[in-house]
Amino acid sequence: MMRAASRLVRIPSWETRLLAVVVAVLVVFGVAAVYGASSIVAVQQGEHGAAFAVRQLLGVVVGVVLLSIAARTDYRLWQRHAWAVLGVVALLLLVLLLPFASPIVIEANGARRWVGIAGVSFQPAEVAKFAVVAWTAMLATKKAEGVRDFKRGVLPFLVVIGPIMAMVLFEPALSTTVIIGLLAGTVLFAAGARVGHFLLLGLIALPILWSEIATTQYRLQRMVSFLSPGGDYAETSWQVQQSLIGMGAGGLVGVGFGEGMQKLGYLPYAYSDFIFSTIGEEWGFIGAALLVLLFAIYVGLGLRIARTAPDRFGVLLATGVTAMIGVTAVLHMAVTMGIMPATGLPLPFVSYGRSNLLVSMLATGVLINIGDQRSAVPTSLAAGGSGRTSRR
Repeated sequence: MMRAASRLVRIPSWETRLLAVVVAVLVVFGVAAVYGASSIVAVQQGEHGAAFAVRQLLGVVVGVVLLSIAARTDYRLWQRHAWAVLGVVALLLLVLLLPFASPIVIEANGARRWVGIAGVSFQPAEVAKFAVVAWTAMLATKKAEGVRDFKRGVLPFLVVIGPIMAMVLFEPALSTTVIIGLLAGTVLFAAGARVGHFLLLGLIALPILWSEIATTQYRLQRMVSFLSPGGDYAETSWQVQQSLIGMGAGGLVGVGFGEGMQKLGYLPYAYSDFIFSTIGEEWGFIGAALLVLLFAIYVGLGLRIARTAPDRFGVLLATGVTAMIGVTAVLHMAVTMGIMPATGLPLPFVSYGRSNLLVSMLATGVLINIGDQRSAVPTSLAAGGSGRTSRR
């Protein structure tokens, strides 16, 4: 008797369906918040009041396409092509540092972080986050228990990820450099690396981190003003002070959509670096708490998907993607509330900026694919067709 050919069909799980809903709410929330926070800035720049929001909405459309493709593509593809992806990212990061690449490099506020081609710009460092997560998950899967050995396990990761972090640092983008290191460390920790190795790496990295802060005036001023909030550092702590004023003014239900005052020249980058503060002012404690809840649900679902992934690579990749979204969100919120020194980290899915948005959407699509893989069944069974199954 000939057996009918079959292929696997993924049946979406409740976790991935809920994850898609959470992301949909976040991006809609984000477009609305960007419009409310950027309309005045857009008009001042001679654009239509909705210019920033329209550009963000276009990013959402492209992001949905990327998410859909990633959700339908076997996540093991990233395992097979991890080296190639990381190599392309490394090349793009190198381009940012080359003097003769200025025609395609966009410089802003003294930083070379954007590559612009045919009117489209993007940040390679944002792509580097996901690329490092995928590559680290791939190599940790290959090494298995070898990650517990420093020389054969941890050291090879440093040899490859170290130069990636260095190139991001030279843009300069210290906060992104730290996040890339944290993400790689999270994946390695999930893979079973020893805690003692992380302590050793932390001791080595601490002097380097402090040197980068101490030798850069604006970083040092931010750190000093953070450590001495009552001191005479009003200029360097201006952003955080205005952020706290805005969140305090929001009260329970906020001052109303588009009615916030801090965006009127008081709080720089209210639509990106400090959008959580803008939401707290206009939507109040309830709006901010809803945002925190949505990210908490995202992280919870991501960790559940990681725990039930079909294989070791799926576990590590899902853990890294979840950390990529969760850690960035927590750090952004911490900065706006004065818990951390000011940095330029976006709020995933919400802040204005299409590079972070697209990478976050792509990574979420990969996470959805991992979650759906565990429930894959042959087409013959899904259709109740050619293969005979016993019913009990």
